[in-house]
Amino acid sequence: MAAPGQAVGSGAQETCGLDRILEALKLLLSPGGSGSSSLQVTKHDVLLATLKSNLSALEDKFLKDPQWKNLKLLRDEIADKAEWPQNSVDVTWSFTSETLLLLLCLKETMIRLAANFNPGKPNPRIPEVAPALSPDALSISQQKTVQFVLQFVVTLGICPYLMPGVGVPLRYRTEFGAVVQDVVCLDAAPDATRRLYTSCKALLNVAQHTSLGSLIFCHHFGDIAAGLCQLGFCPTKRKLLTPAEEVLTEEERTLSRGALRDMLDQVYQPLAVRELLILQGGPPQSCTDVKTQMRCWAPAWLRRLCGQLLSERLMRPNGVQAVVRGILEGAGAGAAGGSDAEVTAADWKKCDLIAKILASCPQQSLSPESYYRDICPQILDLFHFQDKLTARQFQRVATTTFITLSRERPQLAAKYLLQPVLAPLHRCLNTAELSESDMVPGTILVTEEELSRCIEDVFKVYVVGNEPLTVLMDSLLPVLGVLFLLYCFTKKSVSHIRSLCQEVLLWILGKLERKKAIASLKGFAGLDKAVPSLHSLCQFRAATQGGIMITIKEAISDEDEDEALYQKVSSEQGRVEHLGDLLSHCQECGLAGDFFIFCLKELTHVASENETELKTEPFSSKSLLELEQHQTLLVEGQERKLLVLQLMAVLCERMSEQIFTNITQVVDFVAATLQRACASLAHQAESTVESQTLSMSMGLVAVMLGGAVQLKSSDFAVLKQLLPLLEKVSNTYPEPVIQELAVDLRITISTHGAFATEAVSMAAQSTLNRKDLEGKIEEQQQTSRERPTDVAYCHLEQQQSHEISPQTGLQSNAPIIPQGVNEPSTTTSHKSGSVTTEQLQEVLLSAYDPQIPTRAAALRTLSRWIEQREAKALEMQEKLLKIFLENLEHEDTFVYLSAIQGVALLSDIYPEKILPDLLAQYDSGKDKHTPETRMKVGEVLMRIVRALGDMVSKYREPLIHTFLRGVRDPDGAHRASSLANLGELCQRLDFLLGSVVHEVTACLIAVAKTDGEVQVRRAAIHVVVLLLRGLSQKATENAFPAGHGGSRL
Repeated sequence: MAAPGQAVGSGAQETCGLDRILEALKLLLSPGGSGSSSLQVTKHDVLLATLKSNLSALEDKFLKDPQWKNLKLLRDEIADKAEWPQNSVDVTWSFTSETLLLLLCLKETMIRLAANFNPGKPNPRIPEVAPALSPDALSISQQKTVQFVLQFVVTLGICPYLMPGVGVPLRYRTEFGAVVQDVVCLDAAPDATRRLYTSCKALLNVAQHTSLGSLIFCHHFGDIAAGLCQLGFCPTKRKLLTPAEEVLTEEERTLSRGALRDMLDQVYQPLAVRELLILQGGPPQSCTDVKTQMRCWAPAWLRRLCGQLLSERLMRPNGVQAVVRGILEGAGAGAAGGSDAEVTAADWKKCDLIAKILASCPQQSLSPESYYRDICPQILDLFHFQDKLTARQFQRVATTTFITLSRERPQLAAKYLLQPVLAPLHRCLNTAELSESDMVPGTILVTEEELSRCIEDVFKVYVVGNEPLTVLMDSLLPVLGVLFLLYCFTKKSVSHIRSLCQEVLLWILGKLERKKAIASLKGFAGLDKAVPSLHSLCQFRAATQGGIMITIKEAISDEDEDEALYQKVSSEQGRVEHLGDLLSHCQECGLAGDFFIFCLKELTHVASENETELKTEPFSSKSLLELEQHQTLLVEGQERKLLVLQLMAVLCERMSEQIFTNITQVVDFVAATLQRACASLAHQAESTVESQTLSMSMGLVAVMLGGAVQLKSSDFAVLKQLLPLLEKVSNTYPEPVIQELAVDLRITISTHGAFATEAVSMAAQSTLNRKDLEGKIEEQQQTSRERPTDVAYCHLEQQQSHEISPQTGLQSNAPIIPQGVNEPSTTTSHKSGSVTTEQLQEVLLSAYDPQIPTRAAALRTLSRWIEQREAKALEMQEKLLKIFLENLEHEDTFVYLSAIQGVALLSDIYPEKILPDLLAQYDSGKDKHTPETRMKVGEVLMRIVRALGDMVSKYREPLIHTFLRGVRDPDGAHRASSLANLGELCQRLDFLLGSVVHEVTACLIAVAKTDGEVQVRRAAIHVVVLLLRGLSQKATENAFPAGHGGSRL
């Protein structure tokens, strides 16, 4: 019986097609004679009647229709092999059993069709023809039919038999699900557990076919997983409903457990994570209605099981990514971002949830260290996704996980997260030990990709995460020096990591303790050699893809020593300037003010250092080693002094007047100034500049005590720190006015402002007037190109804002009305023609005032009147020119730059009269004018050239001849200046040099070959480079076209 039956079955499988099986499935799903358009709206009796009717219709087809014979034979064969009861009093189980048999028939038929399929060889002549389709492929309509069938199987064969709390109950899904839950008869044979086992086993059998498996797992994975969890892991000790209830054997429970793990390994891992989370915690909606509140929570055994399975998913390769995708995609983000990706990316609570999951070590892990050693590299990989929407989500999760892990497990986070991220920077520290293979010149120590990824990851962790945890701060501190030097290198050209470096540096400086921040700034500036920095053998270099890499320096030959020295000096100067740029962003937090005060104190040490202390015993009593050490200390001391002076110069230039943000900083500034004055007096080195600085600082204290700032009792406690210094100044300073002011300030501070002398009030008013004068100078610089009416309007608004400013903070609330010499500067806001003779005379007198701010303000005022074409001022052009030229020789930068601006503006109006005199002064020898003055005149000439624009060609000959004569000057600095001016003049002339073209080229060649000073040769080569750039492609041509009235080089 078995052999014939098997032969018939095999023949039936060969002749039975997919269409017949799908037709049988459609027959089972037909609504029948219920009169309803959809099964979802039927009631209990109608649903049962429909299921019976469809089963009877299918049986009639098998018995009466000969075309269904092959399908009946195949179905009977599979039914004989099936190990489950197929008939039951319960119609729902009979329907489910019949449907499962047909699905198994479909699977067997598809396997046989695919095995017998033999596609022909493709025709190479027509490669565009699509290959033959496999006969087991389902069409779209057939797939929909199979999906409907699977939905019925799961709804009738799995969901009704799940325990309370396991999976999502049917009654909470759809109205039809509630109907199905009521029509299933659990008391009828077979047992509910046996039905559940049969359905899960049959569906897993059908899912062995790839096409059918994708349809099953994509939509019904959660229900099948819930059934297998219940079958394999539910405790067996429970009250039986009837004594004859069938219980699964231990072998079947073991098979269920294995099937669950195999299915979890087989499916898309984020899908498995999402469904396990749902099983562990129930449906995601909140329990607001009564029905949801009545639903039981997941039992304890299921929660433990899902936690264990989730941990196994997490500890697999790429498990972190699977968990993240499972949670985020479950929120509606989609596999590649989706329409809800922006909402998900902004949901920090969800990121915190994922971070807590990843940071919690599972129980089945061998140890926390082994767990973090496995998942930390995966966490770092989340930073590097390319898709924008997905990357934003993953990066936020990675950042939050990074912060959470650093907070809860700081030691492990430092070892497995921070060390790998910062490894490229640690590799090139001066404290790192380089191997012999890495010390070969030209070796790439850190590649472009490594360095870019390192900086981007640091930015995401520190700046985006914005959690100043101790482990994060301590890990970044050793590499801050390298990070700052990298920032300085990016300032030389365009770089995409410049802003990232700046943001990281500003963040860490703002979050560090003030002492550590100042120490880091000292290391940046080079004042503290103990701060780790870039290795002496390493250097930054531009990479081929536009990034930056770190390499080993090439060996320096004897010929390149001068160039290396020049590069070192320029690098140190650039480092200080870039530090000033960085600190200009740190004024609000007060760090810039504190560092300025630190530098001021260092300057006091420099000023107070006694040269006699550097003298040692006679050289004859020292060995050569001691002499060398002594000379080294002297050189380092001088370098430190120069560095402090350079720092002070840069900070004074870059910082604004809002550098001090509180009373304490102002008091520290005044104290440092007083200490410097006392130190100068002790060494009898008192100068005019220090006297003016001392007067200004004491006036600043007088302003605060005079009511410009609302002082509290705590502020007076800070001010009392000045009492010893003021007493020392009052006893030792030679000027009686300053002595008297110091005494009065001590009395006012001691009495908390209850008693103030007239000297304090006068000093406060004088300081306010001076401050207002400097403010007007700054305003003139910023609005030099505005119309006069606009300037007047802005000035009026500023005066009104001063009058109504509140008496809080460090803003002045006193009426700032310029007096005396300050009044003429207010005329800059008036319309042309409003300057009176008295005002002009007053400003002319102020141009010779010994006070530097007053003199500079007067020069700026005169320049402003010239620019506005004030008739009264233009009538005295010769006198104004004399005043400007005399002030060119002033040593103060503010004064002579103001004079340069005035001469340039005057020459723009009267170039025929003024330009020859300037050329003669520039061409004069050392006996008439100092080299510094001649170079300042050269700067004036260049400003005139820029202002003339196209009209400069009219004065081409005298300008070129003057600069060519300057190239033969005995002074090397003047020769270099003349060459630089000549190069810029050639650019302004569009390189149309006319008849002197041969003189220029011969001069440049001779200087580049024979001049004895390096800076002069560099200047000549610089001019040659400018000429070649102007020539563009014509530089390599043999013929040089002439035209436009002149010869082009």
